[in-house]
Amino acid sequence: MHSLLTTASATAVPIHVVSAESWPALQEKLAPAHRSFALAQGFAARPGQHCLLPDTAGTLAVVLLGRSAVSRRQDPFAPARLAALLPAGDYRLEGEIDDPALAALGWLLQGYRFDRYRKPSPSRARLSLPNGADGEEVSLIAESAMLARDLVNTPANDLGPAEIEGAIRALAEECGATTSSIVGDDLVARNFPMIHAVGRASPRAPRLVELSWGDPAHPKVTLVGKGVAFDTGGLNLKPDSSMLLMKKDMGGAAAAIAAARMIMLAKLPVRLRLLVPAVENSVSGASFRPGDVLASRKGLSVEIGNTDAEGRLILADALALADEEAPELLIDFATLTGAARTALGPELPPFYTHDEGLAAEISLTGMAVNDPAWRLPLWPSYDAMLDSKIADVNHVSSGGMAGSVTAALFLNRFVEKTASYAHFDIYGWNPSPKPGRPEGGECQGARLTYALVKQRYA
Repeated sequence: MHSLLTTASATAVPIHVVSAESWPALQEKLAPAHRSFALAQGFAARPGQHCLLPDTAGTLAVVLLGRSAVSRRQDPFAPARLAALLPAGDYRLEGEIDDPALAALGWLLQGYRFDRYRKPSPSRARLSLPNGADGEEVSLIAESAMLARDLVNTPANDLGPAEIEGAIRALAEECGATTSSIVGDDLVARNFPMIHAVGRASPRAPRLVELSWGDPAHPKVTLVGKGVAFDTGGLNLKPDSSMLLMKKDMGGAAAAIAAARMIMLAKLPVRLRLLVPAVENSVSGASFRPGDVLASRKGLSVEIGNTDAEGRLILADALALADEEAPELLIDFATLTGAARTALGPELPPFYTHDEGLAAEISLTGMAVNDPAWRLPLWPSYDAMLDSKIADVNHVSSGGMAGSVTAALFLNRFVEKTASYAHFDIYGWNPSPKPGRPEGGECQGARLTYALVKQRYA
């Protein structure tokens, strides 16, 4: 199990999770000194309010944590806020816990620290595994999400296309998978012209990295992740305020890597394929230009409307490859559009699919595992926004409206054989801390995908 989890222990300090409705009954069960101390501190079991109760020697004996009414849905990660507030020691959750496994997972995710460039954090609060939680699976999920966070948080000077490939090769070694890559000018020779065009301006060679795992006789599941190590915007240069967080533009690749790790280490009975086009969108004399017309693996000619919309270009070539074998399930993850954040904010990524059954599965599963996503439409009449007068398609829409929808419609043109295909337009970053979601890189869609694949095929 993860180091922030312990086996169930009666000696761990109890954390009583209590609502305003049940607080009077809990008061009667507390020692008189504890009850008086809590009331003197003004504890009223308001959501998120907490209170530390010492024993007569001054040692922490009891923790109180307020929550919303049991009849109302609260964030399953809500108890995790204490993981960053309590002193080092062992604790156990008691009282009104909606989902023990998610409470434990939230605790681990809250305890995440990115310590690559500073001294490691001191010892932290550990949670006694709640009844009903599988410690090994919770740890597997948390460690995979933390791997994705590490990748997103690592600055581009230490995480370029080659290092993204290195992370996938390390994962393959851990899980017994095989890998291959197509690098630099070989992309042109092997018919991945758009991946090459986006990455050719950087001295760090673009590449397409592939991982394969599992029994070939099992259902084929393919994950594709956008791996833009850094995005300057190309010749359509981003302003400095927009470029500051562009180390996270490989967040889609990080999510796909995390989901792949969960699936493989859980030994789910699928034939898994992971495809990550990894590039750096830089500026040089070799940069692709607005107005260029690029060939694509699919055979469609693509007019470039804006070089800052590079992610959909590299995804299109990778999706075309994935679609050639028509997997039973195809999912891509990409930090693709600001329009998605304008529509739904940073916590709720949109997803797109024509498969009604898959859409229902994604929506329900995301809510069940606290990794939510919201369906937006592949609105067919908006396809006309991608019309080009000189090529088969323009890769950005005219007029600037429905940017996330038209990006999804563009990608959809490169998937024809696969019936169950979903595109996730994720943000990959927590702009402000919340329980289980500390500020910084975030892994969105991976836990959802693991749970979906598990319930479909396990």
